[in-house]
Amino acid sequence: MQPLEKTVAGAGGAGRPSSRKRWDTTDLSLVAVFAALIAALAILPGIPVGPLGVPITLQTLGVMLAGVVLGPARGAAAVLLYLAAGLVGLPVFSGFSGGFGVLAGPSAGYLVAFPLAAFVAGLLAVVVVRRARRFRTLLLFLACLAASLLTVHPLGVAGLVVNAGLPLGDALVVDAAYLPGDVAKNVLAAVLAVSVHRAFPRLLTTGTRAPRD
Repeated sequence: MQPLEKTVAGAGGAGRPSSRKRWDTTDLSLVAVFAALIAALAILPGIPVGPLGVPITLQTLGVMLAGVVLGPARGAAAVLLYLAAGLVGLPVFSGFSGGFGVLAGPSAGYLVAFPLAAFVAGLLAVVVVRRARRFRTLLLFLACLAASLLTVHPLGVAGLVVNAGLPLGDALVVDAAYLPGDVAKNVLAAVLAVSVHRAFPRLLTTGTRAPRD
C-alpha cells in the first residue's frame, strides 16, 4: 500500500507534489520566525539618506527573503505580522520606532509596499523553482528586483509625495538613492534562498519538507 502523500501526488500527475490547502504549525512557526527576522534586520542601525532622513536598512532583505523562501502567501503573512507588531506599538521599525504614527511619516509608502513585495517575489520564485534548472540564483535575484521595482519603489515615491510634500521629481531623486543598496540586498537574498531551497527542496512549492522514505 502506497503512503498517502505519494498517492495524492500521483493523482495530480506523476512527479507533481501535492499542495496543502491549510497551514499547519510548521507554517505558522515559519511565518513567526521570518517576521522576527525582518524586525531584527529593521532595528539594526541604518544609514540616513537625503534631507528627510529615511534610512537605508536591511529591512528589505528580510522582506524579500520571506517571499522567495516561504512563497507568496506565507511570505506576505510574515511581513503583515511584522507590520502589525509595529503598528500596535512594538519598536520593530527602523530606529526602534513603532505605532500608527509611522503611517504619517515619509517612509510609510515603503512599509505599505512590503507585503506586496513579498507576495510578488514569492510568486515569481515559485515559477523559478518549479521550472528553472539552471541560473536559479540569477533568476531569483531578478524576481526580487522585479518585486522591488514594481511595488516598493513606486509606493515609496508615493509616500514621499503625499506625506513629505515632495514634488514628484524630487521624490524620484530621493528614491533613486536606495536602488544600489536594494540591488545588493536582492543579490544576497537570492544566494541565501538558493541555499535554503537546496536543503529543503519542497519548502517553497508545497510548504512541506521532503517526504520520508
